[in-house]
Amino acid sequence: MSSVRTYEADLIARDLRIVIVAARFNDFVVNRLVEGAIDALVRHGASEKDLEVVRVPGAFEMPLVVRRLALSKRYDAVIALGAVIKGGTAHFEFVAGECTSGIARAAIDAGIPVTNGVLTCDTLEQAIDRAGGKAGNKGAEAALAAIETANLLKRLDL
Repeated sequence: MSSVRTYEADLIARDLRIVIVAARFNDFVVNRLVEGAIDALVRHGASEKDLEVVRVPGAFEMPLVVRRLALSKRYDAVIALGAVIKGGTAHFEFVAGECTSGIARAAIDAGIPVTNGVLTCDTLEQAIDRAGGKAGNKGAEAALAAIETANLLKRLDL
């Protein structure tokens, strides 16, 4: 067995303060993502008193709010949830791209996990499948990534 020191984290959410930033646009899909995220967090030990949900108009507005919350030092992690569904124009590419890069910048700027659970789908059916349908719940997956990354960062604070 190797003697290389390896760092890994667990999926215990107890005592983690987490905020979910959720878009109102396509809320029939996003609400399922939020429910999946909250369920995953609670199942892994989070207390509902340590969870908050902040609603934003849509995915394009998300990065600014995510960044502000991440920099506030009030949270151990931020979970971004939304659904951008392709239409007949190039608008989809602009919104999805700006949302994704803004979320990534927020994490780097704040130094805390900001997980991206914003769906970028070609069809409404794909979005529904990823929000609790055939493809699982990407909100829950984003929550698990937030828990693990927050715990890993705590372990790395040597």
